[in-house]
Amino acid sequence: MKIFSILLITALAPLWSCSQTPKANDQSEGKYEIVKTEAEWKAQLSSEAYQVLREKGTERAFTGKYDGFKEKGIYHCAACQLPVFDSATKFDSGTGWPSYFDVLVDENIRKIPDPSYGYAYDEVVCNRCGSHLGHVFEDGPKPTGLRYCINSVSLDFVPAK
Repeated sequence: MKIFSILLITALAPLWSCSQTPKANDQSEGKYEIVKTEAEWKAQLSSEAYQVLREKGTERAFTGKYDGFKEKGIYHCAACQLPVFDSATKFDSGTGWPSYFDVLVDENIRKIPDPSYGYAYDEVVCNRCGSHLGHVFEDGPKPTGLRYCINSVSLDFVPAK
């Protein structure tokens, strides 16, 4: 049964996961505080991090380092270190990606409408550097009812002291 569940999740993941068609982030006209050339981003980030953060890719389900991670602390944007999620809001959504029901500070992320798969949901980007973090869906737990489905590679974790 577990193998069937994993196969089903893998097959359906594009329909409700964090994935989308890669496309470049728009950093023109000073939209973000941190603006770098693509060459600068490539020099700073691993190839996997670049593909997710800058080209809006996604990790495969159940492969990210923070999916089953349970330590207490704060998750930061891996590109610019802006704090974005608190471990207190993390929950197991069963999707294979780290999920949170709320952001640390509303102003630290930006939600951008993304109709990629024919239904409405929002892309979540870092409000400081414009890096793609994941997506937000309206099927999460209380109190917000939101599920921020975030790629592990787009985050750095800082443990609580």
